[in-house]
Amino acid sequence: MSILNYLNLASKQNILIKDGRSLELLSQVDTIIFDKTGTLTEEQPHIGAIHCCSSYSENDILTYAAAAECKQNHPLAQAILQEAEKRQLTLPSIDDSEYKIGYGLIVVVAGHTIHVGSERFMVTVGMSIPISLKQQQQLCHEEGYTLVMVAIDNQVSGAIELLPTVRPEAKAIISRLKQRKNIKATYIISGDHEIPTRTLARDIGVDHYFAETLPENKATIIKQLQKKGHFICYIGDGINDSIALKQSQVSISLRGASTIATDTAQIVLMDGGLKHLNALFDLANDFNANMNTTFTVMLIPAVISVGGVFLLGFGIPQTIV
Repeated sequence: MSILNYLNLASKQNILIKDGRSLELLSQVDTIIFDKTGTLTEEQPHIGAIHCCSSYSENDILTYAAAAECKQNHPLAQAILQEAEKRQLTLPSIDDSEYKIGYGLIVVVAGHTIHVGSERFMVTVGMSIPISLKQQQQLCHEEGYTLVMVAIDNQVSGAIELLPTVRPEAKAIISRLKQRKNIKATYIISGDHEIPTRTLARDIGVDHYFAETLPENKATIIKQLQKKGHFICYIGDGINDSIALKQSQVSISLRGASTIATDTAQIVLMDGGLKHLNALFDLANDFNANMNTTFTVMLIPAVISVGGVFLLGFGIPQTIV
């Protein structure tokens, strides 16, 4: 089959191959490197623990937070709203609202002034943080979680943990990739802290990881691995992945990723997830096997013809050839 046939087969599995050479290069890959956030984890986090430090219950804290976030569409807001819906909470209407970009929300709900946002936001508007929540904030920072604080009538009354959501297919996909004879190592490169990066690598079966990596250093790490003889496939979705994508021999991004990532990548997984990654490697192996067979079939008659001419030059009859 021609390269066009393989590109068509790939498209039927929601794989966009923009550079046909990458299909040939994939069979040479021995090291796969994943970006963490947005690649191995989904954009939207999920709710962990809800902390209360007053007479309010978990549902009270969640109700006020969800009411405040009801008109927001960013991932943190959607996670809070989904948890409130899951618990079948009735949300009061908002009387007034104000959004502080990059900080949080101030709303009036059922006569109560509600602040929802980061610890920094609460301090900025003049509130003190309970010691228990300060300690929890430190733990969340170390673990790579987000802690959204909720203040009721100018008193910080609770906080909601938001945890990264690992793609459900990630562990199985990586397990299958590691079963391939040519794949010798898998890595995670992340800007996150050591603990969450190490935990994720362990949980989904990735061999090695680099944590607290600045965007510009991702490509440096790839160069170092290449100098050691590794043939790299990098999979990333963020703006800060573009240099790493360019440095790698094969680059893959996901639909829904940043424009610069999808523009830079040679291959885009159009379903926005990783579930077709093994199918892509299967397709590449089949393509290269097919090309090798075709080359052999074409080469044998050519060798015989050249050999015949060579022997005739020595006066040897062609029937011997």
